Formats: sequence, structure tokens, C-alpha cells
Amino acid sequence: MGSARTNLPAVVITGLSGSGKSTALNVFEDVGYFCVDGLPASLMPKLASLFQGQGANRYRGLALGMDMRQVDFESGWQQALEEMQSTKCQPQIIFIEASTQEIMRRYATTRRPHPLEAEGYGLGEAVEEERRRMGPLRDAADMIMDTTEFSIHDLRRKLQDKWRFMEGQGASMKVHIMSFGFKYGIPTESDLLFDLRFLPNPFFVEELKPLSGKDPSIIDYVFSVEPGSSFLPRLKEFLLYLVPLYAQEGRFRLTIALGCTGGRHRSVATAEAVFDSLRQAGYIVSLEHRHIEKG
Repeated sequence: MGSARTNLPAVVITGLSGSGKSTALNVFEDVGYFCVDGLPASLMPKLASLFQGQGANRYRGLALGMDMRQVDFESGWQQALEEMQSTKCQPQIIFIEASTQEIMRRYATTRRPHPLEAEGYGLGEAVEEERRRMGPLRDAADMIMDTTEFSIHDLRRKLQDKWRFMEGQGASMKVHIMSFGFKYGIPTESDLLFDLRFLPNPFFVEELKPLSGKDPSIIDYVFSVEPGSSFLPRLKEFLLYLVPLYAQEGRFRLTIALGCTGGRHRSVATAEAVFDSLRQAGYIVSLEHRHIEKG
């Protein structure tokens, strides 16, 4: 066995109870991470330090589950993360959430109590109270995943795809570009949202309807005439001005959502163009077409 490696990837998986954190931890365990769930926040820096020295040759990284079940969670999570960040361990934070209605449905299916129900809250109130308490940690997250519409398999696939992008990227702000369809709902994790339903719609052109915004003929249809031909360069210019301002404020991540009616044509074409523009400008950027197969 060779010498121990140092500074291996570490990830903290947190979020709302019932949103899929356990499934997320299983994903990291399957790809070779050492996973611990429910560890008191005060012990997390100690485990991370020990892991960097002794676990480096056996595992790809360290994944820690953190949530409201931990007794010292509310008082200790921020200090724990600061202590971890002050060492060689630089954890990425993944925050997993879902709509209140979906979380309630999942709890009704499993017949398990929500952690905050022990404090006298009803189930719906418990979910909303947890969402409020978790707000500061959500704001500090490097990645936010909304699992409202996800099956277990969807969550596994999306997390694996996104983590390949995130892994090893350090502390720089990440920009996530997302196309979506308004008819399927607005992404709750979006920081900036653009409504593109004013652009020419290929859906009503018979030969273009089956295609997606990745196809050159769709891109040409949307952006070769007004208002698309003027809008796209102005949007790129605006974002190249705006994104650095968010980075200067110390943001960990920025999610830009671009929506059209069905999430297949106009939003996809625009998201692809914005992704290319920001990537060429040197930003750490990822791309997701949330509803391209539904639109």
C-alpha cells in the first residue's frame, strides 16, 4: 500500500426530513465514500481530521449526514463547518428539499413521525418549521436539489451527474443553469428566473415541434429574428455583468432558471447559449434541462 493521500473530497448532506437525504448518502456509499449519518455536529471536525489521515487509501472521500435529529444541530452546525473548513478538509454542502405537500405524502406512506412532531407540531407545521430553521444552512449550500418530482432512481442519477461536476472544484461560486417548463411548475431552488415565453415558439411549427432546443434548426428559429436576435446578446451581457456581483458578495452558488411553456424548445436553446457564454468566461458552470423530455 502506498503513502496516504490527503485532502480527499468531503461532502455534507443535509436538508429537509423526508426529502431523500438517506438515499443521497447511499449514492455516495455506492461510489466508494465513507458515510456517517446522525453524527453530532461537534464530532464532525474530529472525524474529518481522522479520516484525512487514516481513511485516504481506502475510500474516495467522506460523506456526512446532518439534520434536525442531531441534538446539537441548531447550535453547532455552523461552528462544525467552520472548523472543517479551517483544516485540509473543505466540505461541499448538498441541501436536499421537496415541497411540503410531497414530504407530507411521503410521511403518510412510511407512517413514520417527523422529528419536530415531538415538539407538538402537526405534520404540515413541522415541515414548515424545519424549513424555516434550516434556512441559514440552505443559504450556505454549494448545491440544492429539489426532489419533489424525483423517484429514488431519479435522485440517484441526478446526484451522480451533478457531483461529477462539483467534485474537486474548491470554494469558488458555482453557477447552475436550468431550463424548465412553466406548465410543470417553477423550480423552487432558482435564484434568478427568466420568463422566455415572449420568444418565437417552435411548438407551433409542425416540422420543428418534435425537436428540442439543442437542435440547430430550433436555435435558428428562436434567435435569427426579433425579438430573439436582440434578446440573446443582451441577456449574455447582463449575466456577465451580474454574476460577478453575486460572487463578490460571497455566494456559494447561483441557480439561474430559464423557462418557457413546456421546457423543450426556447428555454433549452437559451440555457445552452448562456451555459456556453459563462463557461467561456471562466465560470464554474453546470447545466440541467429539467423538463426537456416532458415538453
